[in-house]
Amino acid sequence: KKGFGSFVPDIYRIPAPNMYRGIDGMTEEQYINYCIKKLDESFISQVDPDSLAAIIIEPVMGEGGFLSMPAAYLHKLRQVCDKHGIVFIADEIQCGAGRTGKMFACEHSGVIPDIVVTAKSIGAGMPISATTGRAEIMDAPHPGGVGGTYGGSPVACVAAIESIKILQSESFLKRVNEVGEIIRITLEGWKEKYPLIGDVRGIGAMRLVEFVKDRKTKEPDADATLEIIRDAVAHGLIMIRAGLFSNCIRLLPPIVITDEQLAEGLQVLEDAIARAQEKRKL
Repeated sequence: KKGFGSFVPDIYRIPAPNMYRGIDGMTEEQYINYCIKKLDESFISQVDPDSLAAIIIEPVMGEGGFLSMPAAYLHKLRQVCDKHGIVFIADEIQCGAGRTGKMFACEHSGVIPDIVVTAKSIGAGMPISATTGRAEIMDAPHPGGVGGTYGGSPVACVAAIESIKILQSESFLKRVNEVGEIIRITLEGWKEKYPLIGDVRGIGAMRLVEFVKDRKTKEPDADATLEIIRDAVAHGLIMIRAGLFSNCIRLLPPIVITDEQLAEGLQVLEDAIARAQEKRKL
């Protein structure tokens, strides 16, 4: 949030589960239960749930570091929303549009949101976003109560309609998982070879590498991450960071990528990682 204040009041930010940075000594199940307990406590210490209008969450966090929200945690949020009349909003702008192998990332948990927000991939490069929700919510404002300067661009809408047809197709989703599996296998191989890599994670073709100074302490290594990105860019591969500590590199290749192109891109990134690792041995 550095340099971006002040913020709108009455918005409460709750720490999300991070399975890689859980609590030592806890099993995954114990850690998830701990996060749910802390969520319950936040409804006492921070805000009364009866006063909440909506809860917004990314089923798989993008900027946050490709953190998949545990199904049990999302189901807990759904229960809280149902109990207190809170609108459950799924932010699927980055993790939606088939990126995780399903049209929407929330489908992996079986949780059905009240509203889904989408953008980016649904237009295949054309500028468009969408808010989709239950009729009683979407129809609540009076006619003309919700609008936008660029709403309803005919060209962007046609592009989105055709894109969504492709994104929902079996062949496209099959290819998403094929691309994701190639990346997964490759990244797990890297983790075995390079101590700089603390974790590799993701779903479908939404994958990420997290870099650390020490695997035991999991101390983030943002410097190495930036060094690797600069090296990769110098060799023709555009990369972007992610994660709370800016120590992660995200992989979001276009699904139309060929196996050969994917292998070439992954090799460029691995070479950059290898060079960064070698420097730290000197």
